Amino acid sequence: KSKSKEKDKKKEPASMFMINGDKDSKSKKKGSKTGLHFFQSMQKIPPSPEIEFDNLEDFVMDPAPQGVTVKCRVTRDQRGVDKSLYPIYYLHLDNDKKTFLLAGRKRKKSTTSNYLISIDATDLSRGGENFVGKLRSNLMGTKFTVFDNALNPERALPDMSNARQELAGIIYETNVLGMKGPRRMTVIIPGMNKDSERVPLRPRNECDGLLIRYQNRRMDNLIELHNKTPVWNEETASHVLNFNGRVTQASVKNFQIVHNKDLDYIVMQFGRIADDIFTLDYNYPMCAVQAFAIALSSFDGKIACE
Repeated sequence: KSKSKEKDKKKEPASMFMINGDKDSKSKKKGSKTGLHFFQSMQKIPPSPEIEFDNLEDFVMDPAPQGVTVKCRVTRDQRGVDKSLYPIYYLHLDNDKKTFLLAGRKRKKSTTSNYLISIDATDLSRGGENFVGKLRSNLMGTKFTVFDNALNPERALPDMSNARQELAGIIYETNVLGMKGPRRMTVIIPGMNKDSERVPLRPRNECDGLLIRYQNRRMDNLIELHNKTPVWNEETASHVLNFNGRVTQASVKNFQIVHNKDLDYIVMQFGRIADDIFTLDYNYPMCAVQAFAIALSSFDGKIACE
C-alpha cells in the first residue's frame, strides 16, 4: 500500500497545485493607446533579488521593477471575536527580514465591503496619515474598485490634481461549476507610459471609472488581465496550475493573473501555503497596493465570490 501511495504522489509535480478543495469556503507597440508598453520586455523572470527601499509609501505605490518578481506573503489574523468577522491582513516581503509592507481590514458598519489599506500595521483608521488606499465592492460583492488615498472628486480642486486615482477594477464572474470549480476574474489596471510609469486615472464621477470604461470598451490606456485558466488533471480529479513551488495547499483562492497576449508572463499569483498564510508574487506593471487589494477581494465573504 505504501508503495502505491508514493507512486500516486509522484504523478503530480510539486510545482503544480490544485484550485478546488478550499477549506475557506465556509467562513507591444510603443506609444500605442492600449497601455500595453510592458509587453515589449516580457521574458522569463529570474529569481527575486534582495529588495530594499528608502520610502515605504513610494515602494508600495510604484510598479515592480521590470525583470524582478516581488515575492510576498499574506497572513490573516482572525483571533478573537471581533477579528473572526473582521480579520486583519498583513503583507510582508517573503525574505529573511520579513519586511512589513501593508495591512488591510474591512470597515465595520459599511453597506458594501470596504477595506482600508495602511502602511502602518497598528493604524488602520480612515483619517490616519498611514492610509494609502482602499478597496470597495458593489452591493452584490462581484465587482471591486481600488483607490489611492487622495480626495473624493466632489471635494477635489476643479483641475482634479488632488482627486483620488483608481488603481484597479476587479470583476468576479459567476462560475457554472459553483463553489467546486475555479473562479473567473477580470482585472483592469491603468496602462503604463513610455517611461514605465502608471498613467493617472482620476474619474470625475462614477460613470467614468475603470469598471464603466471596461464595460463600454473604452480601453485607451487601460490593461485588461484575467486569471489563467487552470488545467483539469484526470489523475488527481482537480484543476491545477503551475505555481513553481510557491503554493502548497489546494484552494479556490489560488490564482494567477496574466494578459491574453502572453500567458507565460505571470503578472500576479496568489495561493495558500497554510490555513492563514498565503504567498503573493507580483511583477511589472503591478504595484504592491494593487496586488494586495486584489488578494483582499478574493477573501471577501459574499457568496457570489466564494
